Amino acid sequence: MYVCICNSVTDSDIRDAVLDGVCNMRQLKHSTGCGSKCGCCKEMAAEVLQQSLAEARQSKLQLPVMQMA
Repeated sequence: MYVCICNSVTDSDIRDAVLDGVCNMRQLKHSTGCGSKCGCCKEMAAEVLQQSLAEARQSKLQLPVMQMA
């Protein structure tokens, strides 16, 4: 789904940005352009960003523990 029409940023783009290390709106704006024009997308972008960050934290917690031989 498109989050930022002005810069053609989708929810998938935001998730990918989180995987690349983005962790706040300032970084998201810099890396994707999301929210840098009209600003109508900022609320939705923040929601998707927070959800993506939570999912990334959760997936890190679920990584298997490697045991030494």
